[in-house]
Amino acid sequence: MATALRILTIVFLLGISGTNQADCAESFRISTLTIASGAAQHRFRVEIAETSRQRALGLQGRKAMAADQGMLFDFESVHPVTMWMKNTYLSLDMFFISENGTIINIARDTEPLSLGYINSAGPAKAVLEVRAGTARRLGIRAGDKVIHEMFENQ
Repeated sequence: MATALRILTIVFLLGISGTNQADCAESFRISTLTIASGAAQHRFRVEIAETSRQRALGLQGRKAMAADQGMLFDFESVHPVTMWMKNTYLSLDMFFISENGTIINIARDTEPLSLGYINSAGPAKAVLEVRAGTARRLGIRAGDKVIHEMFENQ
């Protein structure tokens, strides 16, 4: 009986971990983008969250990210955007971006695992998430331009 219970427990745990692994195994397209901030140009290697499933998953479950990496969420149309940090262990800077690539506002040093809402200051087409402190370290601010194929007039 104890052996059967252990086997059932292991099967249950494998089922749970299999679900999480499937979510983490979501494949994102990789691209590069540049943020023009004054005379400086900052280049990032980003994963593109372009499907509803990818946008829902985002950076959940990640425990590390390089300083020059991020995730670019493509919302396809322009509208007010709300984000949160559910199941996200990394503190992030979130850049809310207009359809022409202008940074509308920045949510700095977001709180890991928070269910609080983080809103764009106006209609946005995209959100770029990078490691917390990046905006401060590089001097990036609202009004700077994100250069990527996703945005008009580029």
